[in-house]
Amino acid sequence: MQDQRIDAYLDAHRQEFEHDLFELLRFASVSADPKYAKEVRKAAENCRSQLDELGLAPELIETSGHPLVYAESPPVPGAPVALVYGHYDVQPPEPLDEWISPPFDPTVREGNVYARGATDDKGQMLTHVKSVEAWMKTVGELPLQVKFLIEGEEEVGSENLEPFVAENRERLACDCVVISDCCQFARGLPAITYGLRVIVYFEILLRGPRQDLHSGTFGGGVTNPAGALVTMLAALKDDRGRVQVPGFYDDVVPLTDREREEYQSLPFSEAQFMEQLGVSGVSGEAGYSTLERRWARPSCDINGLTSGYQGEGAKTVLPAQASAKFSFRLVPEQDPQKITAAVREFLTPLVPPGIQMDLCEYHGAPGVLVSLDSPYINAAAAAIEAGFGRPPVFIREGGSIPIVTTFARELGADVLLLGWGQNDDNTHSPNEKFSLADYHRGIRSSAYLWRELGKMKSD
Repeated sequence: MQDQRIDAYLDAHRQEFEHDLFELLRFASVSADPKYAKEVRKAAENCRSQLDELGLAPELIETSGHPLVYAESPPVPGAPVALVYGHYDVQPPEPLDEWISPPFDPTVREGNVYARGATDDKGQMLTHVKSVEAWMKTVGELPLQVKFLIEGEEEVGSENLEPFVAENRERLACDCVVISDCCQFARGLPAITYGLRVIVYFEILLRGPRQDLHSGTFGGGVTNPAGALVTMLAALKDDRGRVQVPGFYDDVVPLTDREREEYQSLPFSEAQFMEQLGVSGVSGEAGYSTLERRWARPSCDINGLTSGYQGEGAKTVLPAQASAKFSFRLVPEQDPQKITAAVREFLTPLVPPGIQMDLCEYHGAPGVLVSLDSPYINAAAAAIEAGFGRPPVFIREGGSIPIVTTFARELGADVLLLGWGQNDDNTHSPNEKFSLADYHRGIRSSAYLWRELGKMKSD
């Protein structure tokens, strides 16, 4: 009976849900540009207002930048606590001439709403607000406590959020963190992201002679920094894609049979993948599939190279210095600090005579991995199947999401990354969109998530 009332409410209020989304999308809440500061605050106030209508007594928490919006429903003894995280700020809309319709004038075309922030993250975040609305307007209460933490600086690095979380662990204490700021695996194929890699980033500078030299006069008699650099960088990996830094793989947890079978079963076409990227082949660590390499195996990449003459025509110089930026993607259990120390120890003896090395280190935090046996993962899977009409697939993400690491570290909670968006939603690009059907499926799945979590006992 309870589910029927909630379902009926969701069906009856589809237009209102879309209206509220469109209203939020009209605010040009670009956090990176000070000229939009008033619009950013209006978006924060809109979020606060929508939560206030649910009786959650939300707060607008001032920071040195843009405000946080915080709200919570009453505690439910014996039931777990869920923290919903999202953000109301958006990326700049430029280039404006590539938008078919204005970026802050939400327009519906072919079942999608087009506007900056539609999928990243206003639309996805709002699904959880509307699901709580359905419970409060029909049942009158939630089967567990739900907390909301919505920020306005995600697109500029969450500078004020991280210290807030660290300083408010007790207030934010929860059993799981729910984040919808990601994608389904494919159209009509919802996904739960249960693992994230993390990045450790380096910049290396090799200094040779005090100035550029004539390569004809000095070539062969002086160590060339550019040549030394490419030799050192090439030493980082072998021809089978394996990183050669000693101890690099010591803490890597092997993929389970279940994970490999799950990835193998996904409708992934390597040919389409190559066509999409415009490449004629793929490569990586031998013995692993493309998805396994991207999601669940560590990797090393050169991100930039600079040395010597780069202008038109030829200039025969032996450059005075050479630099590169390179990074490692680490999987959960690999220690960024341990890897950083090992990389320095590996590179130092490779520096040839006549060259001085400066290695700048950018430390990262550990990756995140939620067990597929987690009861919160199981609850989310049941909710998504009820909302989308099919069970989700389980995937990892090759990139890092720093705030996820922050929540896992500071709150000790399982993080549920439940993506309602699509890979072609043009996030950060012109003509960003969000499927309205997925918006409503996300609301329904979120409503069922509170039901499934409410059945569980608190840790």
